[in-house]
Amino acid sequence: MNIHSVTVEVGGRPLTIETGKYAKQSDGSVIVTQGESKVLVTCVAAHTPARFDFLPLTVDYMDRTGSYGKIPGSFPKREGRGNERETLASRIIDRPLRPQFPKTWRYETQIIATVVSFDTDNDTDVLSVCGASAAASISDVPVKQACAAVRVVRHAGQLHINPSRVQIDESDMNIVVAGTSEAVCMVEGGGKEVSETLMMDAMDLAHAAIKDICKAIDQLRVLTGSVEKRAIPEAPKPDAATVAKVTAAAGEGIKAALRVRVKGERKAAIAAARAAGVAAATEGLEGDAIAAATTVAGEICDKLLKVAMRTQVIQEGLRIDGRAGDEIRPIWTEVGVSARAHGSAVFTRGETQVFATIALGVDDEAQRIDFAGSTTMFRRWMLQYNFPPFCTGEAYAMRGPKRREIGHGALAHRAIQNVLPDQAAFPYVIRCSADTLESNGSSSMASVCAGTLALLDAGVPMKAPVAGIAMGLIKEGDDYAVLSDILGDEDHLGDMDFKVTGSTAGITAFQMDTKIAGVSREIMTKALAQAREGRMHILAEMAKTLPTHRDDLSRWAPRITTIQIKTEKIKDVIGPGGKVIRGLQDKTGCKITVHDDGKIDVASSDPAKSAAAIAMLREITAEAEIGKLYVGVVKRITDFGAFVEIFPGTDGLVHISHLAKERVNAVTDVVSEGDEVLVRVIDIDRMGKIRLSRKEALED
Repeated sequence: MNIHSVTVEVGGRPLTIETGKYAKQSDGSVIVTQGESKVLVTCVAAHTPARFDFLPLTVDYMDRTGSYGKIPGSFPKREGRGNERETLASRIIDRPLRPQFPKTWRYETQIIATVVSFDTDNDTDVLSVCGASAAASISDVPVKQACAAVRVVRHAGQLHINPSRVQIDESDMNIVVAGTSEAVCMVEGGGKEVSETLMMDAMDLAHAAIKDICKAIDQLRVLTGSVEKRAIPEAPKPDAATVAKVTAAAGEGIKAALRVRVKGERKAAIAAARAAGVAAATEGLEGDAIAAATTVAGEICDKLLKVAMRTQVIQEGLRIDGRAGDEIRPIWTEVGVSARAHGSAVFTRGETQVFATIALGVDDEAQRIDFAGSTTMFRRWMLQYNFPPFCTGEAYAMRGPKRREIGHGALAHRAIQNVLPDQAAFPYVIRCSADTLESNGSSSMASVCAGTLALLDAGVPMKAPVAGIAMGLIKEGDDYAVLSDILGDEDHLGDMDFKVTGSTAGITAFQMDTKIAGVSREIMTKALAQAREGRMHILAEMAKTLPTHRDDLSRWAPRITTIQIKTEKIKDVIGPGGKVIRGLQDKTGCKITVHDDGKIDVASSDPAKSAAAIAMLREITAEAEIGKLYVGVVKRITDFGAFVEIFPGTDGLVHISHLAKERVNAVTDVVSEGDEVLVRVIDIDRMGKIRLSRKEALED
């Protein structure tokens, strides 16, 4: 075996990339190790081109429960469909790697990252990005250059690369940065209202580490013998005559269409120009030649559209819908749209519209998540993003959330999470459903805005409202334009999709992807500053509808009242097999949640029912007080006295000498089982046994 490895220090710990030992039938395979975490990453590319007009790259990240010594909890006891963490990790690998492939690459290519060993202090998502680039670099796939990723957090005021679990959990900023030796090409993460300056410092620190990893990957490629790369397929070039005919027929129509402001009308105008181009290219042709010419004409029109749009922005400073580069589309908002939701809102920006609802629940409605490292967490805040086909005027089968929807939902979830009240201040589980009703760019950012307004409408005491904005980039040589609040076409035809969310105080979530090799610090700084200006404008527009949270919850929302009991009383509330607590819930209609620390949450939208449930709980958990009077029930009679239950499950002895003021010959002369009697507590011994007196109670 020809085993080769390289090691580089990242975050003060060695990161090793090794090849030649495992999965040798793949085109490229590596094991990436840091600490006790190991990921096997493979790259395989087909040798026959696929019939696609796009890069057919698929990336799959797979946690394996055996890598951290756990048996899957599912019924078949094996891993199934990828969970949310695996989907998000797959996207993190895909996004920086995709721009490194030639635009004309049409061979199906698959990257698979399999976790071999998982150590919670060394997360495997960023290791997988490094492994994917290394596996592709040592294969015969002609990637342009190496890329790598690291995680950066700020813990105790200091920035750390590839931090420990404690540092991550206690951080106020957590981002994943990916890039090449030349520039940053992807950022994903967020923070607790952090500044733009801090975000730039974190990216600078990350890029320094990324350069070291990319250098190590290049060294590994040399060590393995620099496998000869496959030839990059050339894009088919239409003959000059066809280009001239299509350009003459469609060119001016496409330019004119780009000045149409309404999406539907612009789409129709582009389609008409394209039809004219196809007609010119197919004139006089017959049979199969028509289909071939139609395809070529379509490709020429696509190029004309891209060139025209980019030229218009760079040379004329004019965007597709006529806006200036930093101008935000018109905004209108509405709250209280759904009468029965606990909070609801519609946020509309231009031709993008999102409807969001809020549902408030109790602890046992939190989402249970089992992620890598045997970690079980309960998610009390959930935001789920939906993108139905009608929002773009399409009709196709709905098969559950796609990777894009999961990714957009995670971004919006992260954006709002850092400004929600803590559990002690607001003991509710919160779910937001964000449905895109119309889409023309930035629907994930509209979900942040709609979600914020819905939360305020629900009466959730957020630390601050949050808004989001998507930025774009058009770069031609040294000339560039940064665009605020991009349209779908500007995203499709542009070079960058850069999303920033935050409050007036700072950034809460951040995501950037590029279609070019990377973005310079100058461009990034300008984009962040322009994004902040846009965010302030959007927040001001939202405040016109609802500046802060409502004073009260919806009449349909559960009211949670929390009481505290002694932990030793928990068993009395639960009862054998849960009998007591189930009975309480059935009688009152309330949702009752008992915590290990003795806190009990009683939830109901009816105050009377809550009061009844609390009274019953107080009765069950009440403790006898010396000197206090109680009305109890005689449960058992003996020769020496009567046992009287003063609370459910709590009784005491009334000695025969304390049954009456006069002398008593037999207990049954005074009381019988089932009688209600007034008694006073006269003593509680160290064992908790209670002595009662009817005689002293009667004296009062």
